[in-house]
Amino acid sequence: MKSITFLLIMIMTNQSMTIFNFNKTSNIKDWQVVDDVVMGGISSGMFSINKKGNGVFTGNISLENNGGFSSVRYRFKEISTKINSKIVLRIKGDGKNYQFRVKEKSSDSHSYITTFQTSKEWETINIPLSELFPSYRGRKIDLPNFDKNGIAEIGFLIANKKTEKFNLEIDSIVLE
Repeated sequence: MKSITFLLIMIMTNQSMTIFNFNKTSNIKDWQVVDDVVMGGISSGMFSINKKGNGVFTGNISLENNGGFSSVRYRFKEISTKINSKIVLRIKGDGKNYQFRVKEKSSDSHSYITTFQTSKEWETINIPLSELFPSYRGRKIDLPNFDKNGIAEIGFLIANKKTEKFNLEIDSIVLE
C-alpha cells in the first residue's frame, strides 16, 4: 500500500510528461508529413532523424498551383492535460516562422495553433495551452482557445506565403 501511495504522490507532483524525446534510435514511423500536394500544390517536406539523434523536419515550400505549406504530425493515445498548462519545445530552427499545432482528438477537423519564430540556435520555447487558438484550413474559427482535457495529436507546419527551403530540428516535446 505504501508503494502505491508513493507512486500516486510522484504522479501528482510531477507535472511534466514527455510527448516525444528524440534520439538516434527513435521510432518515427508514426510521424506523418502532409504537404500542399493534397490540394494540388508541389511543396515537399521530409521527416527524419539526423546523426545527432534529433528529429528533422525539412523541405521546400512552393507557391505554384496554389500551394504553400508543409506539415508533420504525430498521433498518439490521448494524453491528459488536466494538470498541465504548457508545451515545452526544445528546437533549433532556421530563423523562419513555424506553427505548433495540437488536436484534442485526431479525428477533429480543426487544430489549436500558435506561431513561433525560430533563431538559428538551440532554444526552449514555452507554449501555454490556453494561448492556442482554433484554426481550420488557415483561418481562425469561432471557438474558445484550447480548454480541453487532453491531446491526441501534435504537429508543426510552415506556411509563410513565400517560396523557401526550411529546416527545423527537434530535440524534445514535453507537456508541463
